[in-house]
Amino acid sequence: RQFPGCGNIVTFSQFLFIAVEGFIFEANFGRKKPAIPLRYYFIMVAMFFTVSVVNNYALNLNIAMPLHMIFRSGSLIASMALGIIILKKRYSIFKYTSIALVSLGIFTCTFMSAKQVASDSSLKEEDGLQIFFWWLLGIAALTFALLMSARMGIFQETLYKQFGKHSKEALFYNHALPLPGFLLLAPNIYHHALLFSQSEPFQVPVIGLTLPIMWFYLLMNVITQY
Repeated sequence: RQFPGCGNIVTFSQFLFIAVEGFIFEANFGRKKPAIPLRYYFIMVAMFFTVSVVNNYALNLNIAMPLHMIFRSGSLIASMALGIIILKKRYSIFKYTSIALVSLGIFTCTFMSAKQVASDSSLKEEDGLQIFFWWLLGIAALTFALLMSARMGIFQETLYKQFGKHSKEALFYNHALPLPGFLLLAPNIYHHALLFSQSEPFQVPVIGLTLPIMWFYLLMNVITQY
């Protein structure tokens, strides 16, 4: 809430932590040859990086965090839809019914969020329309990220069938290879790093270390996400 545009520094921190851990324990400091050719990882990384950045940027487009979390739970819907279209899969009636109920829940939450955005009485009509327009762009961004994530899952599934399952290796390369891409977001990341450093001091329990509270929150986020 204090820093609503901090998604990029959060994403960068998560990527950096997993990349460093994987470089040490999975890649053996670069001495271990990948089981899956790097060219496939570059394709997967382009998808993964895009999904992560778009998901976080959607928070800047008037998307509330609860809606953001609920919308992302629709990954099963996107995976099933693309599985039917691309892999020609067929599912049981039970799965179709489950997906329909999840879809109904997501639609209801999205509809209620739209009503809340559109009926904000504290805004002028012009401002309200502009905010609603940005909200629609946020929904479009979340939908795009959802479909891209499902497509990435299908691509990863085909790679595992061809080369075998190497989930730890994939986790490392999916986080290490995109790191140069964060140079494009460097001004935003640096800006929020300065804001984090100016947040109120916080003493970490047990160890007694004092640091800005936003850096502590970021550290906890990275550890729990991992």
